[in-house]
Amino acid sequence: MTIEELKPILEALIFVASEPITEEELAQILPEVDRANLDAALEALRQEYEANGRGLELRRIAGGYRISTRPEYHDYIRRYLKTRPSARLSMAALETLAVIAYKQPITLPEIQEIRGVNSARAVKTLLEKRLIEPKGRKPVVGRPILYGTSREFLIQFGLNDLSELPTIEDFEELGSGGS
Repeated sequence: MTIEELKPILEALIFVASEPITEEELAQILPEVDRANLDAALEALRQEYEANGRGLELRRIAGGYRISTRPEYHDYIRRYLKTRPSARLSMAALETLAVIAYKQPITLPEIQEIRGVNSARAVKTLLEKRLIEPKGRKPVVGRPILYGTSREFLIQFGLNDLSELPTIEDFEELGSGGS
């Protein structure tokens, strides 16, 4: 199968996948395709999305591939989404999620110490939304549950891995107006 024949197949598979689809999953679905050709077709498809100035792009997210909207069109998408009901996170849940994302693995008492308030309800909400998950137990008295972000967190925030989280310096630049 040529790269040109493979590109529309990959595009269709990536489009219908409910989560980012990995190269390993694509290779299993297409065992007749050489891995080098698969990689070349993915890169050619990514470049086509880039070159044609489309509203969509092919991105690597959470270790897999997903077709997503371009950041420069997010204002228009927000306008559209404002007309629809959404399941937003409260400020408490967002604060708790940020603490977990940057300090993981972390226990509920440690989260509460950082935030200075009871965070049990926020943790429960984040667990229900599958943005965080238990990562084991801390080897101390009482063996409290350790929490960390989930694959769903990476997907929802468009990250390939946690190294793509903004740094403290990024936030300082925002606060100073980028100057």
